[in-house]
Amino acid sequence: MENIGFIGLGIMGSRMARNLQEQGYRLTVYNRTKSKAQHLLDQGAKWADSPKEVVQDTTIIITMLSTPEAIREMALGRNGFLKAMQTKNIWMNCSTVNPSFAQEMAAKAKEKGIVYIDAPVAGTKGPAEKGELVFLVSGDSDTMAKLNPVMLIMGKKIIPLGSIGQGSNMKMLINLLLAQSMLAFSEAMVLGQEMGLPEETLFNVLLNVPVTAPFLGAIRPKMENGDYEPNFPLQWMQKDMHLASLTAYERNVAMPSLNIAKEIFALAKQYGYGTKDFSSIYDYLKINNANDNY
Repeated sequence: MENIGFIGLGIMGSRMARNLQEQGYRLTVYNRTKSKAQHLLDQGAKWADSPKEVVQDTTIIITMLSTPEAIREMALGRNGFLKAMQTKNIWMNCSTVNPSFAQEMAAKAKEKGIVYIDAPVAGTKGPAEKGELVFLVSGDSDTMAKLNPVMLIMGKKIIPLGSIGQGSNMKMLINLLLAQSMLAFSEAMVLGQEMGLPEETLFNVLLNVPVTAPFLGAIRPKMENGDYEPNFPLQWMQKDMHLASLTAYERNVAMPSLNIAKEIFALAKQYGYGTKDFSSIYDYLKINNANDNY
């Protein structure tokens, strides 16, 4: 089967790459920390010593990186892959970036004759492991059709959204709702306990009323047990809210509640919650309210 280059083997990327490998795709991989690629290398993946080397024997490259800055370095840096790609090769970026950045990267790729596909995913560690991500895809329709078999190994659904940047637009809106729903629920829980309602009662009632986002039911065990092993690290949620705020600025749209939420997550990151799951915002609010620091 076709050889695929994969750059970025964190919580999401490592699982996405593993699903491709298990379905017979040959992989050439790169990650800043090589140890994160070891499970793939043990199963026959080829290691590249730099992003540029990833594309030497691949026609499709997938990136799943944490920030636009990391993507820029991997693509355009001294050992960047874009300068080494061949005309008509495909770069599918599954990272969460702001739409203007996606459009910039598409333009850089086009200068080289490379097809850029904007393909962020909805889902966290569990769906990534099970191949149940949702792809929010924008770009050339013929290229997207060619990539469908690849995406349907890593995900369960593909949503085509039009021109480059629209996939990133939709992912930004989803994460905006995700973060603010998490924060609003956490504040309600903290206030409820201060009013004398038991935590268990609050969970039982608030998670079963129509105003509560459905995803919160799956997060309940984390909040109850204080186990915030990351499915979606808080620092990356705060980054995504920053990108949404930046996009709102570019579009001259006021987003007051988004910016307040972004700063609360930033405070939690400063207090050491950055690498914990984003649901740990509940723990941050509880502790700081108890200490009168919030």
